[in-house]
Amino acid sequence: MSGNLVLVTGATGFTGRAAIETALSLGLRVRALVHTDDQRAAALRDRGVEVALGDFADIDSVRAALDGVRSAYFVYRIQPGIIDATAYFAQAAREAGVGAIVNMSQISSRRDSQSHAARDHWIAEQLLDWSGVPTTHLRPTFFAEWLIYPHALAHIAKESRIDLPFENALHAPIAAADQGRLIGHLLADPTPHAGQIYDLFGPVEMSYHGIAAAVGEVLGKTITYQPVSIEAFTRRISETHHYPPFLVQHLAAVAQDYRDGLFAGTNDVIERITGVPPMTVQEFVSRHRQAFA
Repeated sequence: MSGNLVLVTGATGFTGRAAIETALSLGLRVRALVHTDDQRAAALRDRGVEVALGDFADIDSVRAALDGVRSAYFVYRIQPGIIDATAYFAQAAREAGVGAIVNMSQISSRRDSQSHAARDHWIAEQLLDWSGVPTTHLRPTFFAEWLIYPHALAHIAKESRIDLPFENALHAPIAAADQGRLIGHLLADPTPHAGQIYDLFGPVEMSYHGIAAAVGEVLGKTITYQPVSIEAFTRRISETHHYPPFLVQHLAAVAQDYRDGLFAGTNDVIERITGVPPMTVQEFVSRHRQAFA
């Protein structure tokens, strides 16, 4: 085994890219598992990343990607198939002698979740634990990136309002870049964190009224928050944004979880492990100002 080779899945996403940058900065050799050899894969190679082509549904390609890897980051999109993908990944990791896995789960992950995706994430956590490969599970609250997802961004940019189904409940938005930095550190030194479940939060717990004010502060205009019903929200993401039914069901269920306080809280996990505190909403908006133009 090379000793410092790590595998990053989801390598072209917000979190995966940040994890790769941190891993490289810590002197690790990075291999990225990608589905398509495209411009994004070429950009990874330009950064000195080894690219492995594969698919979670193909255990042989996953096994090849894990060959010689010391620690690996596993993430699966909110879509059907995570249980099979996790089982293949866990088996391939055992066969390859991988020493540790960092698993991206979600804060709503639990056995009795009304979200099919969140329940499946909980089952995926159990699969990884059963595998015997030491695993650290990450359970983030809602990403700050919600502000630049299509179902929110268009209303912020064009109408100066946020209309989401979260009433006046609280959470501390967590940026993907901060999660990626944490993942890079966990890949570099996984042993102290084996078997841990880390809830991940940004630095300040806020309602969406506070989030709207923070966005407006940076953009120099008034942004208002107008709570909507869960039913109106799901109609919009289905009919206007054409989100797939599996994702719509998940978002409707976790909207209720949010209202019930499941996404609330703060902690010092990211700062304690990485030495750098997570960014505020204002810092996030400043970094992504162009998206709001």
